Amino acid sequence: MTIRLHHVAQARSFRTLWLMHEMGLDFEIRRHSFFDKSLRNPDYLALSPAGRVPALEIDGRVMFESGAITEYLVETRPEAGLGRLPPDAERLEWLEWLHFAETIGQHLANLTQQHIALREDWMRSPTVMRLEARRLEKVLEVVERVVARHDWLLPSGFSAVDTNLGYSVDIARRFVPLGLLPNVAAYLDRCKARPAFRAAAAEDGPAEIYTQDFYEAPADG
Repeated sequence: MTIRLHHVAQARSFRTLWLMHEMGLDFEIRRHSFFDKSLRNPDYLALSPAGRVPALEIDGRVMFESGAITEYLVETRPEAGLGRLPPDAERLEWLEWLHFAETIGQHLANLTQQHIALREDWMRSPTVMRLEARRLEKVLEVVERVVARHDWLLPSGFSAVDTNLGYSVDIARRFVPLGLLPNVAAYLDRCKARPAFRAAAAEDGPAEIYTQDFYEAPADG
């Protein structure tokens, strides 16, 4: 049965795209856009009720949360070695990093809304932009301390949580200068050097969400 990923370029579905390349899975991609209302089509809403990506058609079912998809893939295909299943000693840390990627994602979503989704200046809040950029920097400092000690989030090496959090770091660099976080910058370089990341990036599609290299928060005052 064909695995089918519903994907928008630069969106969280990149996590799944990258992970499936790391796992060596065969799959097809159905491309969508945030800006043409296709995600509000009833046919797509039947797959992803919130009208978001990813949606993954797999094993006769449909999944629509990237973190849950990550857990399902590593649990049903453990031979790839990218999960940490019970009773693995790193299970707790693996789960924590998987969900910490969503903590980062919350700040990214707020910044993306302020800088990109709200198209008119009067809709935006410079205060929110500054606060969220600072909050994003603080959560990245947690990653900074960890990847200063070892190359990947877990001491044992690369795992599926690096695809989730590595994607978040790649988007975060558009709002927080990674020059402030040299270990995070080096971590992202390691992620981007992986053949599976390069394969996923080649399939990602033209940028339509983040069209600038960096989005500056307005100066205070």
